[in-house]
Amino acid sequence: MCLRKDKSHRWYVDPIDGTTNFMHGIPQFAISIGLEREGQLVAAVVFAPVLDEMFWAEKGGGAWLNDRRLRVAGRKRLSAAVIATGIPVADWPGQERYLAELAAVMKAVSGVRRFGAASLDLAYVAAGRFDGFWERGLKPWDIAAGTLLVREAGGLVTDETGSHEVLSAQATIAANVDLHPELLKLLAGVGT
Repeated sequence: MCLRKDKSHRWYVDPIDGTTNFMHGIPQFAISIGLEREGQLVAAVVFAPVLDEMFWAEKGGGAWLNDRRLRVAGRKRLSAAVIATGIPVADWPGQERYLAELAAVMKAVSGVRRFGAASLDLAYVAAGRFDGFWERGLKPWDIAAGTLLVREAGGLVTDETGSHEVLSAQATIAANVDLHPELLKLLAGVGT
């Protein structure tokens, strides 16, 4: 949900990102909170309570996991990368396009993972656990905190056109500076 308290600040809160996981007892869910000040993401927290992992970032202050500084992975070739994604539900209108993207990505990378919580997927990109991430149809509260985490860890987060305005985008793409252009180009080539 998006909460606005004044004209300068906007909070993006997802009290349980990975709701389906949570409801099924799968321990891959998080509490995600992002703060936007005058149009810029400035603070982020993604807390995975089962793992006792607190990912946090402040604009200009880096990204952290508990008390350890985070950096995105340093892989330079997409063929060596592990990429995370989210699979849309069966009645989602863009499912055919997603399946074509998935097929293209699977051929190009070392592995694809689907964990079911976009905020944690982005936090894992910031931590170097995943080399990249893409998903379509996310809401701002799904990605606000994770976007700042990745950026403060040295990575890029854009939409499918390469724009950094991702909170209202149709697609979210995140990776380090070497892999991001390759992943963006690969996804752009699907369906053209």
